[in-house]
Amino acid sequence: MLNLQLAKKYAVAMFELAQEENKLVEYGEQLAEISTLFKTQPELKAFMSNPQIQPSAKKELLNKVFGSDIEKSVHNFMLLLIDKRRIALIEEIVGEYEALSNEVRNIVVAHVTTAVAMEKPQEKALIAKLEAITGKHIQLKTHIDKSIIGGVVVKMGDKLIDGSVTSKIKSLGKQLMAN
Repeated sequence: MLNLQLAKKYAVAMFELAQEENKLVEYGEQLAEISTLFKTQPELKAFMSNPQIQPSAKKELLNKVFGSDIEKSVHNFMLLLIDKRRIALIEEIVGEYEALSNEVRNIVVAHVTTAVAMEKPQEKALIAKLEAITGKHIQLKTHIDKSIIGGVVVKMGDKLIDGSVTSKIKSLGKQLMAN
């Protein structure tokens, strides 16, 4: 719980800075890139999170990995996280930052689960339908789960639309058992 509160505070600080500098999207993309690197390279995360390793060594690695590829403000933010020993929270911070950024830009992330990959026309049609329902821009994050057999499951925030074949079969089974 404490980590989530800390992550939110750092995310708000970076978000406000990004708004001031009018670089909300750019900073978000760079932070997401850093977070992805931490997720895909557990050795990097372990090194950067290790309290026994001197901050100077962590900063040196940060400079070697990113160099001038990231904006100065993002770089300084990462240095601050190292100094404050909060670098291990980078994934949570980036998640909170993305939520704040999406809210201000009127974007809703829709997690869509299907049994097979959707084709582009299907994705576009689903986005159009969800945008009509929500009145917001939709950003799809697609997932494949063969266990749903067919149909689609959409999760947006705390809303769940379950149009999967599996849920329809379960519903039909309940109706038959009730009769």
